[in-house]
Amino acid sequence: MKVRWWYGPLVLAAVTRLCHVNILWPEETLPLAAAVEMLNGRRLYRDIWFDKPPLAPAVCLLWGAQAGWPLRLAGALFVLLACWCVWGLARALWGEREGRLAALLTAFFLSFWAPAAVMPLASDLLMLAPHAGAVWLAVKGRPLAAGLVAGLAFQSNPKGLLVLAASFLFAPRAASQLAVGFLAPCVAVAAWLATQGALGDYWREVWCLGATYARNTFLPQPWKVGLARTVNWAGFHLALVLGAAALWRRDRGGAGTKLAVWTLLGLAGVTLGLRFFPRYYFLLLPPLVVAAARGILLMSRRARVAVLAVLLIPLIRFGPRYLTLAADVVAGREHQWRDVAIDRDSRAAAGWLRTHAQPGETLFVWGYRPELYVYTRLPAASRFLESQPLTGVFADRHLFQSDISDERLACVSRRELLNARPIWLVDGLTPLNPHLGMDRYPELRPWLASYHLVAATRLARIYRRTDLPRQAAR
Repeated sequence: MKVRWWYGPLVLAAVTRLCHVNILWPEETLPLAAAVEMLNGRRLYRDIWFDKPPLAPAVCLLWGAQAGWPLRLAGALFVLLACWCVWGLARALWGEREGRLAALLTAFFLSFWAPAAVMPLASDLLMLAPHAGAVWLAVKGRPLAAGLVAGLAFQSNPKGLLVLAASFLFAPRAASQLAVGFLAPCVAVAAWLATQGALGDYWREVWCLGATYARNTFLPQPWKVGLARTVNWAGFHLALVLGAAALWRRDRGGAGTKLAVWTLLGLAGVTLGLRFFPRYYFLLLPPLVVAAARGILLMSRRARVAVLAVLLIPLIRFGPRYLTLAADVVAGREHQWRDVAIDRDSRAAAGWLRTHAQPGETLFVWGYRPELYVYTRLPAASRFLESQPLTGVFADRHLFQSDISDERLACVSRRELLNARPIWLVDGLTPLNPHLGMDRYPELRPWLASYHLVAATRLARIYRRTDLPRQAAR
């Protein structure tokens, strides 16, 4: 394998991600905050409320759960890993040219797509590399290893079950070995959680709450929205759609058919929960880039040039933003971008806290603002790093709705919160949605009365406990 051509995907991934060096996206904030607390000696699920499988915070431990360039460099290396897995799969099916084109397409579409999806090294993106890797191993006739990698995908996202199903498509006679490999990391994680006394908490937080989340979409017409978003995704990924269609038209009954079924499995995963967020479409990327790489190379030269020319659509749409962000980073300016307004506000609040809080003083954040724990490095006063379990309102809607999905969980969680005595309290939700303000909950009013407002940003209010001497803050 020649190494030189891999510089292209690596440089593209690194440069685009370093443009986001001063931004944290919502999907990556909670895994990072959970990892910070794990570094402080707290146990995931038991001491830290976390509603996803454990791989995302565990990965963040590799670079000390730091934001900034370590996070973005890790993201670039992960993109390179995904490119390598896709390259290996396409190469195993057809050859080196298909492998290289598949890898380059992967790097391109993991750079030029919705930033809130491609940038966060979080649950959905983390599943992409093992998704392609498991199928690659299945094609290579290594079903036990394929099952193991699919099991790792499952430890990132429950939709990892679809990775196991995709592996079975390419190794249908090795179902038992796939299953054994898949169960190995699942059993290992369960044993680790049991030794931590966190197995029951894991079940409640990931699976019970996850089931509630899946059946409670906030979209009033989910299928209509889903169709529109899928067409939108296909338009920006038109090169993949056209290339895959060319393969499916020519290769019926072979690998092309299996890739088509794999794509349908991915589409089924996109529809689960009826939310159709951009990050869900990562399930479609591995089968489509592999199919498209082969289909494009089967085309005539003129058709191939025409298909590759449509890459200009996402490049023109998403490319200029990188130039703007890079200019801001070089000039040391704050990003004036509506999409990162909350993150910019969190940085301002964290800057104030770093100036006035003493090391080791505890923090509690109301709202979905886990990045405050990452930016301040102040220890959390409770196991709730965000307020979804306290309000019963999921973060996908809590800025504009107050419909409760799990009232019992919220009541139990708020009673637990009363035992916490943080020194600092940041309310990052009430200014955005007063219907979910802390003072709306009768049991929290006496607790909240022991705090006084000391500072405010545009989207957050900072409180400090009233029973502490004023000179404790500097």
